Amino acid sequence: MGFSTLIDILGSTIIGGLLLLILLRMNDTAVENNYLFSGEKIVQQNLLDIVRLIEYDFTKIGYCKDWTKIPDPAKAIISATDTSISFLTDVAVSQGNLEGDGVPDTLKYYLGTKEELSSTPNPNDRILYRVVNNQTARGSNLGVTQFKLTYFDALGDTLHPNEMPASPPLGICTIQIDVAVENPAAYGDDYSSERKVIWRQIRLAARNLKTR
Repeated sequence: MGFSTLIDILGSTIIGGLLLLILLRMNDTAVENNYLFSGEKIVQQNLLDIVRLIEYDFTKIGYCKDWTKIPDPAKAIISATDTSISFLTDVAVSQGNLEGDGVPDTLKYYLGTKEELSSTPNPNDRILYRVVNNQTARGSNLGVTQFKLTYFDALGDTLHPNEMPASPPLGICTIQIDVAVENPAAYGDDYSSERKVIWRQIRLAARNLKTR
């Protein structure tokens, strides 16, 4: 075996190693892109599901199939904070009966604590609870990291929860809703702001609140 042959073998080995590294890098990139795409799709779907439910429930504040059961819609919102709200409505009985049963229900939304989901990779995700009447609080981990409510009176001025009356009517006419969702287990533990999906409902006005 001559010197030139050794050079050829060494050169082939180096080129082969480089090609193998390129292939491994391409495979890593493909896997990363696949995880990122799937993660973003899941986050978008989670946000869409949350928004649909919130918009449906919040636009029915003060609604009752038997309107005489909630004669004063101004008192429909029972309590309100930056991250929770409790109000009267008529919850749908089933898919075939979305109008409700004519009996007012108390519906409460509130955001859980980070400690409840300390076992998940995402340090910021929380459970958004939806509680009907006195039922056990239930919620799913959909990656919610923010649920913020801002209230406005009839003049459009901001109402701060600590300045509201202790009992209804609280003077709320419109609500701004901010929701942020992240992947509960993002690829590479990347929970940077660009991975967050944000939705804002500006000045949502429940139709029944307008009838005051």
